[in-house]
Amino acid sequence: MTETAPLTTTPRRAMLRNIGISAGTAGLMAISAAPARAAVDDLRLINPGAKSLQALHARLAKTPRRRDFKTVPMILTDSNDWDAQAIQELIAYQSEVKQVWDNTNLLGPWLNLMRNAVNVQTYSYRQPDAIVVSITHALAHLALFDQDLWDKYQLAKMTGGKMTRNTLIDIPKAASTNPADFNDTSGVFSPEDNSLTVLQRRGVVFLGCHNAIWELTRKILKKGVNPDKLSHHQVAAEFTNHLIPGVVLTPGVVATMLYLQRAGYEYAK
Repeated sequence: MTETAPLTTTPRRAMLRNIGISAGTAGLMAISAAPARAAVDDLRLINPGAKSLQALHARLAKTPRRRDFKTVPMILTDSNDWDAQAIQELIAYQSEVKQVWDNTNLLGPWLNLMRNAVNVQTYSYRQPDAIVVSITHALAHLALFDQDLWDKYQLAKMTGGKMTRNTLIDIPKAASTNPADFNDTSGVFSPEDNSLTVLQRRGVVFLGCHNAIWELTRKILKKGVNPDKLSHHQVAAEFTNHLIPGVVLTPGVVATMLYLQRAGYEYAK
């Protein structure tokens, strides 16, 4: 990308420049008209005292999320092809508590663990502006795709029969209970509500991974699942277009995690 203005020399600005997401770049200006699909549709479950977290999500909702790809390469080199501004917002976010979870096991307790983390930070340690971010890759990345894609590419088969559909994005009955009663054992903050979508509504941010998409689609194509007879580049593009709303697409989550850690995010797994 071509720099349109000099960058300051502060560590954070240098960090943003190194990963190609400086707010002053022409590349980001070029994607301002791209389809958004950025906003989570309901953020009422964010604690009322979390003013900084609410403001962050308001900014995230305005960042462009391109989801109209026809083809994508194996290695992304243009920040127009990932959610660069959204990553910048996460790196720049100021809070005493910032945690990044390394999630790979689709069938593991990852949603439960992050729910517990949000509960404790919000109600035990009185840190409502704490942010929890999921670095999502390997098989766990299947949770970030909508049901239409699950159906078309038979993604349930990749779970070894443990799932028949993407239930992790369902909204359980518990989500409609009174959030003021945070100790309701069957309520919105309980294990009855371990839903990716509900966690998004509480302010958790899920990062998607282009590398994971490329590798998942490679496995699918090797199994002969290709109803439209597309190339690998086209199938990877289709998977990218079917990320659920709110997901932040990175060129690779493992590499992106480094910049989050440098910005003060603590690693959890």
